[in-house]
Amino acid sequence: MNRVHSRRTAIAATLAGLALALSACGGSQAPAASSSDTSLSDVKSKGELVIATEGTYKPFSFHAEGAGELTGFDVEIAKAVADKIGVKATFQETQFDGIFAGLDAKRFDTIANQISINAERKAKYDFSAPYTVSNGVVVTKADNSSITSFESLKGKTTAQSLTSNFYKLAVDAGANVQSVEGWAQAVALVRQGRVDAVVNDKLTYLDYAKTNPDAGLKIAAETKDKSESAFVFRKGSTELTAAVDKAMTDLRADGTLAKISEKYFGTDVTK
Repeated sequence: MNRVHSRRTAIAATLAGLALALSACGGSQAPAASSSDTSLSDVKSKGELVIATEGTYKPFSFHAEGAGELTGFDVEIAKAVADKIGVKATFQETQFDGIFAGLDAKRFDTIANQISINAERKAKYDFSAPYTVSNGVVVTKADNSSITSFESLKGKTTAQSLTSNFYKLAVDAGANVQSVEGWAQAVALVRQGRVDAVVNDKLTYLDYAKTNPDAGLKIAAETKDKSESAFVFRKGSTELTAAVDKAMTDLRADGTLAKISEKYFGTDVTK
């Protein structure tokens, strides 16, 4: 018994020594190092996807009746995505001026707040596939036949917020611009016939038209360039971005994205 035990011990020691030698001399035999991207596993382990949104940006992210539950187009899509991933959607309401800084500081995992994709942002952040596609539009009274393109805005009067991108579009088209605080004031002036048109985002118009079907307005022209909005992540969040993309592919296939879009805009603005 003692000899057998000693022989087994010697064999075990020899094998252990051989394994140690191979490990030291042949690094290629060791298992590959695990990925440093823990973006998805972190979300899974805590059981929630923490999402930044403004909460004051109707119809995308707002409180029902002013003080009710947080809701909106972006909010509903984010909830559906989190559910597909198998975690809870937790929202952190954040002013837009600080929303990217909060993402950088890891206060949340992603942003769902109509963040448009552009080259400058793509250099610093990861983006999901877009869930909103829109463009700029010229809105006029329904009986206006003099404006049929951006070129025909030349010499006409539009109502624009001077800080918006649409102000530049109107000026570049040769329009005389009347300054307003925002969409509500601009569209009121169009309806009253005090200005000829307003240039704004198509989604803004669709939301307004859905809630004001008898406003007597129409889209007279659209830009060719499209604006795409998506979820935003810290650079290197490859696995989480892929999981969100997979969730949205499934939600598109089962009709969820279209259903949410129809609810808020009366049409599918997700493609």
